[in-house]
Amino acid sequence: MSGAWLGTLRVVDAVNLIATFKTKNPIIGVVHLAPLPTSPRWGGSLKTVIERAEQEATALAAGGVDGLIIENFFDAPFTKQQVDPAVVSAMTLIVDRIKNLVVLPIGLNVLRNDAHSALAIAACVNAQFIRVNVLTGVMATDQGIIEGQAHELLRYRRELGSEVKILADVLVKHARPLGTPNLTTAVQDTIERGLADGVILSGWATGSPPSFEDLELAVAAAKGTPVFIGSGADLDNIGRLLPAADGVIVASSLKRHGKITEPVDPIRVSQFVETARQINDQKAKIDNSLPSLPLST
Repeated sequence: MSGAWLGTLRVVDAVNLIATFKTKNPIIGVVHLAPLPTSPRWGGSLKTVIERAEQEATALAAGGVDGLIIENFFDAPFTKQQVDPAVVSAMTLIVDRIKNLVVLPIGLNVLRNDAHSALAIAACVNAQFIRVNVLTGVMATDQGIIEGQAHELLRYRRELGSEVKILADVLVKHARPLGTPNLTTAVQDTIERGLADGVILSGWATGSPPSFEDLELAVAAAKGTPVFIGSGADLDNIGRLLPAADGVIVASSLKRHGKITEPVDPIRVSQFVETARQINDQKAKIDNSLPSLPLST
């Protein structure tokens, strides 16, 4: 049997960074939503949550990021899987408001691992991508044992007729895999068996970066599927880490004083974006100067 049909197996192609973000090396800023309805620290005013989200999205856009990801970060402690319908409703409203406020690609992450709700919201408001913390495998987390549900999520995307991209964490932060972790195998399984459109590599916790060596391993295993730095990027380490990745998702270091609970600082955003773009420009010059390998015959 001819192998030509293999190219049709993916539901959609891996995320095209230039088509989605207008750049080969996107810088994605994170909007951490204040506590939403039914979360333990919900303050009772959705208007206040929306206003802060709009302020942070505007500050990130003005600072030059290439995309945004919106997540219910302050809803901790998180549910393991499905969030309350009130959270879905609130996030749908907020993402739609932000889409009409800034001209940037937008994604979302419904914590801890409610990928179905994230995909449904994204499909309804025409967001471009979602982040899934556990797409494949089994992870021991502070919410308990979380199993990847790639088989259900990809079928759901097909049912929705959606082309929303799925960026999946590999060996996600604040978690440990059951069994002996192997980064190369985990990346390959996430892409080839979980059909992720891009993969995300983080450190052990929020604000903790991945190592350069792990990024290199992930990129080699991904074989052209984009690899994103998912946590811990800052002005001190971005020069070392970004050359080994295709893009970066950044949050903590863009906040005032670099503290996760503080608002986004426009000056810190501009400084980070400028530095990252200089690094990407240098990387592009090096790549363009390398001789092309002759085609084998």
